[in-house]
Amino acid sequence: MTEYDGDHLDFRGGNFTGPFTAKAEFHEHGPAPTALDALPMRVGGFTGRDSELRVLLDVLAPSASGGPATVVVTAVSGLGGIGKTALAVEAAHQACERGWFPGGVLFIDLHGYDYNEESVSAEQALEALLRALGTASQHIPSRAEERAALYRSALAERARERGPMLILADNVGLSEQVRFLLPGGGVNHRLLVTSRERLPQHGARLLPLDELTPRAAFDLLDRALRLADPHDHRIRHETWAAEKLASLCKHLPLALQIAAARLALDRSKPVAELTAELTALRDPLALDDGERSVRAAFELSYRRLSPEQTRLLGLLALAPGPEVTTQVVNALIGAESPPVRTLEALARAHLVERGTQRGRWRLHDLVKAFGIDMVRRDPALAEEGEAARSRVLAFFCRWTEAADARLRWLDGMPQPELFADRAAALEWLDEQRAGLVAAVQWAQEERYAAAAVRLAELLAVYLDWRRHFDDLIVVSSAAQQAAEHAGEHRSEAAAWSNLGNALGGAGRAADAIEALTHARQRYQLAGDRHGEAIALSSLGAALRDEGRPADAIDALNSALALYQLTAGDRHREAIAWTTLGLALAQDGRAEAAINAHTRSQGLFRATGDRHREGIACNNLGSALMQAGRVREAIESYRRAVGIYQEFEDWYRTGRALENLARAHGAAGVPHQARDCWLRAARAFAEADAPDRAARALAEAEVPAPAPPAPPVPAESGWGYPHGPGPQLPGFPGVSALDRTSQRESSAEAAGDQYVQEQDRR
Repeated sequence: MTEYDGDHLDFRGGNFTGPFTAKAEFHEHGPAPTALDALPMRVGGFTGRDSELRVLLDVLAPSASGGPATVVVTAVSGLGGIGKTALAVEAAHQACERGWFPGGVLFIDLHGYDYNEESVSAEQALEALLRALGTASQHIPSRAEERAALYRSALAERARERGPMLILADNVGLSEQVRFLLPGGGVNHRLLVTSRERLPQHGARLLPLDELTPRAAFDLLDRALRLADPHDHRIRHETWAAEKLASLCKHLPLALQIAAARLALDRSKPVAELTAELTALRDPLALDDGERSVRAAFELSYRRLSPEQTRLLGLLALAPGPEVTTQVVNALIGAESPPVRTLEALARAHLVERGTQRGRWRLHDLVKAFGIDMVRRDPALAEEGEAARSRVLAFFCRWTEAADARLRWLDGMPQPELFADRAAALEWLDEQRAGLVAAVQWAQEERYAAAAVRLAELLAVYLDWRRHFDDLIVVSSAAQQAAEHAGEHRSEAAAWSNLGNALGGAGRAADAIEALTHARQRYQLAGDRHGEAIALSSLGAALRDEGRPADAIDALNSALALYQLTAGDRHREAIAWTTLGLALAQDGRAEAAINAHTRSQGLFRATGDRHREGIACNNLGSALMQAGRVREAIESYRRAVGIYQEFEDWYRTGRALENLARAHGAAGVPHQARDCWLRAARAFAEADAPDRAARALAEAEVPAPAPPAPPVPAESGWGYPHGPGPQLPGFPGVSALDRTSQRESSAEAAGDQYVQEQDRR
């Protein structure tokens, strides 16, 4: 048979018995179309991600390729609306402008989190990418594994012909979607992925995104408005309102863009007006511009959760404070051990973030608001949420009571449970402080009032010790309002007394006098003479700080008389004597002040209160200085320093050393004065009081001793409360905190007032 070349049919050798007709179809196969420059447009006004952009570009740069440690996959993850796609697209554009991907760019949206689109399967994604690479439909296999093999082959061929490519897979929902998109080995392609899930698989470089900084959020608003109209400078003309608007948006890019869109649609609307509208709504999730919605963005993540994850997220949203420890998580769910797998699943979805330390968890403000909203909409979860909050309060009360007992423990008292020493109690309170303060504010809800008020009272000693006076005012105010609502005079009196102590600690003596006057009146109405003595003692301290020593002396003498008429409370009597000594010194009666402080010192020693004995020593030293008895003052200050060091009370140690330094200066011993100033600086540094440390160092460097300063009466101080006293009706455990003790009745006083006089001079 002869063979013929060309486009024709050869019928030789055929057996034909009649006429026939032959038909033929000819197909001309041209190259399939490609889509290798498929990047979306850059986001207008992109800003605030400079450091993250540098990280992406460093990974994508050619200099990062070729070695055994080459990073092929980079996963940008974060909360819905955090700006993942905008960052990835910006990085891709900059990389292409630098000529790093001559082979082109593939882009695919996998619709992992969409309302109106089904999530793209691996098979669908591979088909789309193969088409983009120019593969004809009839050559695309049906199975995912075969498509992946062809995809890798096509990428390798592209690398040989044109160079490396960038594949950008946006909105990934599952790790499985990424596995099939990995390029083969031996090529320098890069795969850039965005997802709400952390994707630690595939050897990926992980880049989690957080909310913008306040400055970046401000800039985003400004750029977005000026993009719509270059002459729109409302953001810069209304700086305060713009910063407030950014804060209401919680610095989330999606929320900021929606707010900017609403302003751009109405050029006449002031920024302050939109800020006022959002403030009145009290619901940042309500932000929308007709097409985009913050609530909808979060619902996309929420609907993917399992029932167990939904429950935990809702309960975490109810937790007090910006972060929760594992202990609090256990209390929320009523379990002995933490739900580690569920927490990690929520963390991978960026609905829960790891906190400032290991074992701590936090929610973005908008996620917290969303979670609370979901709890309200679900009656069963709402009921469980109420029980969870009660469990948290019970847990806080038990542990805070144990910590408070440890802080107030004196020789001869039973050993408190849970905490082996003061350091352990303080460490736990420091870790939980924000949550404890937030939980007290639940007192406005009737079902939590008794426990929250009790918790406020238990926190008083600690908050004073750490000098967190603002927190002390917050918890005392919440307790006072709850007690007033209960309508019982004794509970209300105790709450007013505690609030007065807190106000005094913050230096608001006039407000403290008003609060303590309320306390005294309510104790009188309740017929509680011992409580009235406590209020009078505290009132005396407030009057002294207000510069009214004669009134203070009258109040304190009345308090001492009541203490002796009642049960003979020697401990509070000692505190009243200390404050009386300070008032007498302020009134110029130095010898009487010395007698009062000496009596106070003896009573503290007799009751076993070593720490307050140190306070009395320091105040006695100030009275002795005022009387010109310098050497005796030096010995008294030395005793105070030694006692404070026993308790590692570094702030009061520093102040007593300041007093000792001045006493040595007055005695004409400058080298000992300088040594005390240096020791004071070290103590203040240990107490995290850098300003005081700097001033002490400056005093140490003075070449010659300053002229002896006139002796100054000690300041009674605020915020050194007694711990829980007798329980009062209505709110178990509520007791008035002695005003004078709350004011550190004390040594601290002397040092601080002297320093203040030095500053004034």
